[in-house]
Amino acid sequence: MTPSVHANPPHDALRDTLQGIDNAAQSAGRPVPRLLAVSKTQPAAAVARLAAALRERQPDRIPAFGENYVQEAAAKQAELASGTDVAAIEWHLIGHLQSNKAREAATLFDWVQTVDRAKLVDALARHRPAGREPLNLLIQVNIDDESGKHGCRPDAIAALAAAIAGHANLRLRGLMAIPAPAPEPAVRRQAFADMHRCFRALREAHPRVDTLSMGMSDDYPLAIAEGATMVRIGTALFGRRS
Repeated sequence: MTPSVHANPPHDALRDTLQGIDNAAQSAGRPVPRLLAVSKTQPAAAVARLAAALRERQPDRIPAFGENYVQEAAAKQAELASGTDVAAIEWHLIGHLQSNKAREAATLFDWVQTVDRAKLVDALARHRPAGREPLNLLIQVNIDDESGKHGCRPDAIAALAAAIAGHANLRLRGLMAIPAPAPEPAVRRQAFADMHRCFRALREAHPRVDTLSMGMSDDYPLAIAEGATMVRIGTALFGRRS
């Protein structure tokens, strides 16, 4: 895996990130969103260190980590299980999921944030192991209608939500988006505002929906201002990959 380069020690990076999230929420008059640490390409040891630091700062929360690839997550979980309580980490899949990986994803992860088609809903439901808690799902929305980008159109949310709600071993939690990386903050903020409108509409039909996952290291204050309940932070915590 590619190492990361960080100017600050991990505890300092976590402190600064949590403070930045708190400040953005306070400034916007919004509830403080949950932090999802994006650990793509990071070694298991780095995940363990950050998980321990998160437990110290937020003892009432289970540390949550986001992975892009099923196989990478499987390797980290296996390594962590040998020396760490892997059950104390909540695992989120935040990368595109192919249907042929649904069996592994339904077993390895607590959340899948990138559901964008009915075929995937059915596959995850079919492969979620019996006796496990329902698999938490977010519908990924291509809010800027970018060509070649994963995610459904906003007008497809309702049908996907109904498909998820039809399975007892799946739990619809909300929406996720990765807006286009527009250089103008106002453009990105508009995309986040559009996502929040979709989220409110979804909650009208499914009142138990509670999660709007949007915003990353370079734009999470804008996302928080528009109602993000979860932000996905990697670079600010682990540093830029060298």
